[in-house]
Amino acid sequence: MSIRYSILFQGGEDEIEEKKSRFIAQTFPVTSEEEALSFIGQVKKKHYDARHNCYAYVIGKNHEVQRFSDDGEPSGTAGKPILEILLKEDIHNGLIVVTRYFGGTLLGTGGLIRAYGRGAKAGIKASEIAEVRQGGLFQIGVAYTDLGKIEYFIRQEEILIMEQRYEEEVQIVLLLEEAQIEKVNEALIDGSGGRVKITKEKDVSFIVVNGKGIIID
Repeated sequence: MSIRYSILFQGGEDEIEEKKSRFIAQTFPVTSEEEALSFIGQVKKKHYDARHNCYAYVIGKNHEVQRFSDDGEPSGTAGKPILEILLKEDIHNGLIVVTRYFGGTLLGTGGLIRAYGRGAKAGIKASEIAEVRQGGLFQIGVAYTDLGKIEYFIRQEEILIMEQRYEEEVQIVLLLEEAQIEKVNEALIDGSGGRVKITKEKDVSFIVVNGKGIIID
């Protein structure tokens, strides 16, 4: 499988408790700093009465943008542990905001670091993470007499179909990972006695969600 990196595809929310302090983690998919700051603003508005709304976010294929905030907690005890969880899990294009409602007991530096790290992990577990894969869009022209066996092969190999049009021939657009291309090409040619015409439309990066391919660039 030609996986390039993982992205936070769908946000989630979870909560942990540490010595009666509540740590509410919310996650959001983000592709720009403006988007991240907007979500942070929404969380702060929602939890206006919380002691702290600490956060971290990473954006880009190579984590080009990395930002974090302790939001009043001792330096290095909140935002940085959240950021380290994002980096450790190798998640891209994601924001985690951990809101703390103070429970009356001071946790100390080590306790805060552990609590915010646990909160960030809980938020990630409540989220949907998608693997970004590298591949291409390919179009094949299949004669109606060959369609049954070609469709059977596509189902057996769990190949992603993006489009299917019924013209003089059946035009099928396939989404293939790099590692699949050579095998699929050979199998389609062999299965049709050389009658299948396969052409590459373009290189793409994509994710698979609920069995469907979603092109992201």
